Amino acid sequence: MSANSPAEVHELFTRYFSAGNLEALLSLYEPEATMVPMGASPVSGPEGIRAALNGFLALKPQLDLTSKKIVQADDIALVLSSWTLKGTDANRQPIEMAGQTSDVVRRQPDGTWLFVIDIPHGAEVVDK
Repeated sequence: MSANSPAEVHELFTRYFSAGNLEALLSLYEPEATMVPMGASPVSGPEGIRAALNGFLALKPQLDLTSKKIVQADDIALVLSSWTLKGTDANRQPIEMAGQTSDVVRRQPDGTWLFVIDIPHGAEVVDK
C-alpha cells in the first residue's frame, strides 16, 4: 500500500512498524532517503535505513504515532508527530520510549508520498 498524502506516510509507518514488516517500511522511503537515528550518525539508502530500523524492530514494538502538524509546500511536506513505543528488550524487560519526529516527505511522480528525511527524535538529535 502506498501513501496518498503526507499524513498517510505516518499512518502506514505505524501499521508496518507495529507489524514488524521491514520490507513494507522500506517501501515508504525514497532510494536516497536519510534517517537520523538517536545517538548515531545519519544513514542513507535502503541498507543504512534497514540496519537502523532492525534495531527498533528487535524490540517487538507497538508504536503509536500521532501527526501534530503538517506544513506543505507543493510537492514537499514537513510532518511533525509525537510517538510512543512499547516493546521488550533483549533481556525480556519491558521498554517504553517516546519522542517527536521531524520528517520531510515528497510527492512522487505517481502522486504517492515517500520519506526523504526521517528524524524519529526530531530536534533532540540536534543537541547530541
